Amino acid sequence: MDRSELEERVVGGCTIVAVLGDLTAEEVDAVVNAANSHLAHGGGLAGAIVRRGGRVIQEESDRLAPVAVGGTAVTGAGALPCRWIIHAVGPRWGEGDEEAKLRSAVRSSLEEAEGLGARSIALPAISTGIFGYPKVEGTRVIVDEVLGWLGGHAGAHLSEVRLTAFDRPTAELFAAALRAACP
Repeated sequence: MDRSELEERVVGGCTIVAVLGDLTAEEVDAVVNAANSHLAHGGGLAGAIVRRGGRVIQEESDRLAPVAVGGTAVTGAGALPCRWIIHAVGPRWGEGDEEAKLRSAVRSSLEEAEGLGARSIALPAISTGIFGYPKVEGTRVIVDEVLGWLGGHAGAHLSEVRLTAFDRPTAELFAAALRAACP
């Protein structure tokens, strides 16, 4: 798959990029996996991460589960071209208080990255796949939370945040949310 950067903004010394591409191929310090509470990585993005990175990722995850909705856990990256995987548990649409839970998952991911000393991170559209969170709203919330976190953490290690989507419509939504938030 070709990778293309659809939109870029610099906020407080950190470059934020909306990317159409394969999250498992991102050459960053940490990638965020849109995980379930059991950290069972059978399908979707989580399954792709384990298929490409190796069974060791699932084995590490099994020792860390369960993780509360809005929370995170960190494993090694196996054969992926990053150092860590931050498994973020987003909400299922319809479970209640979805926006606060999605914000918590994004914020927790960024805090984990900061704690690890990561300088770059790639985030997917957490919860907008099989968990059913509406994509337009979900991508907007994710961008808003990233910007809010960066605004409150001047001097953070992070110098690049890549909002990465495998499909063009979601990548375009990330780009549109970034343009709207940072004209």
